[in-house]
Amino acid sequence: MSTLASRIRHFCSEQGIRLNTNLGQHFLIDDTVLEAIMDAAKVQPDDRIVEIGPGIGVLTRALLGKTPNVTAIEIDPRFPRLIEAYIRRDNRNLPLPTIILGNALEVDFPKEPYKIVANIPYHITSPLLRHAFLEGSAPPTSLTLLIQREVAEKICDNHDRGLLTIIVGLFGTPRIVRHVTSLCFLPPPAVQSSILHIDCFAQPKADAQTIEHVMRLAKHAFAGKRKMLRNTISILEGGEEMLIKACIDHTRRPQTLTVEEWIALAKASMK
Repeated sequence: MSTLASRIRHFCSEQGIRLNTNLGQHFLIDDTVLEAIMDAAKVQPDDRIVEIGPGIGVLTRALLGKTPNVTAIEIDPRFPRLIEAYIRRDNRNLPLPTIILGNALEVDFPKEPYKIVANIPYHITSPLLRHAFLEGSAPPTSLTLLIQREVAEKICDNHDRGLLTIIVGLFGTPRIVRHVTSLCFLPPPAVQSSILHIDCFAQPKADAQTIEHVMRLAKHAFAGKRKMLRNTISILEGGEEMLIKACIDHTRRPQTLTVEEWIALAKASMK
């Protein structure tokens, strides 16, 4: 058993912690995976970090070793009091994070440049990405997330794209750092996991109004994903003309369109 696994198991036993898997609570207990997350995030001393679902502070502790500017958002009221105990257990000199007790999907992210680094509850992956990219005042400069492997692979799939592929592709470039087995968590989840890193562009690929139109059209088309665009986009008012202006064949299906083609279609819909 790794040093990290031993420390976490002992701490949980000592504190009588019972995890709520309905909230996606699975503590990372593998040293090499933690190191891979930190390497991918490339945290600098002046970086502002937002972490979602810190639990007892396993990843938080590693982040604070790089920068004191860590904001941890935790929905479970049991954990804020335990974070200090875990972080300061073997190192009294580490700073403490700013802790926000609440739902990360309802918390405003910073207006200043920031990175998201988190082992997130897997069921909030899609709404979290929407919140960070589409609802905040400014997108993050990067995201390093430990998420479900299937979702990470879908986000990076440029042959059979999904709505998340389009959302992420408007704002940055995703890559899978490594895959992670269920044995790297306490308790082990029922699915395999991956570390996903997204390097965000200095500016999104389109302006806010165009992105709004991209999302409207993409949501409509992906509601009938296996349908040709002539059965989804073409039936909208002016839909056939949009496809012609954007030079997109109406026999194609939404998963085949690139981010650039969705932008072109959105711009055609605005004329």
